[in-house]
Amino acid sequence: MVWRVCVFLVTALQSFWLQAETVSGAAASPGTGLVYKEPFNSGAISQLALGLVVVIGLIFTLAWLLRRYSNLPGQNKRLQIIAALPLSAREKVVLVQAGDQQLLLGVAPGQVNLLASYDEPLIEVGEKGDFAVKLQQALSRVKPQ
Repeated sequence: MVWRVCVFLVTALQSFWLQAETVSGAAASPGTGLVYKEPFNSGAISQLALGLVVVIGLIFTLAWLLRRYSNLPGQNKRLQIIAALPLSAREKVVLVQAGDQQLLLGVAPGQVNLLASYDEPLIEVGEKGDFAVKLQQALSRVKPQ
């Protein structure tokens, strides 16, 4: 459907350009037979604008396709961030799914510390909820060492 609209627009603009070239006053130089065309006529400007729109549309389309269908190395379904909770401007707590385990990590500038490891999931992958409440419940279950 989108392609049909694009083809229609290109065809319509081509017919507009052809009309603009005949109306723009292309005149032959006397004695030489060369045709002089005005460089900045409406046909040239509309062709430039359409080309710019097509290129920008192509860039956005390719970026969307790359994000949607990319299987880049390093994107592993077995290792993913489940939730994150900022503690301050530079520190946060992150819950990471690593295989069958979930790891609670403390992240600060220049270092990452393992806070707790869970064999049974603290939060199910894809589950939506309040991470702070569930983290507090999980930490209250952990016995102090």
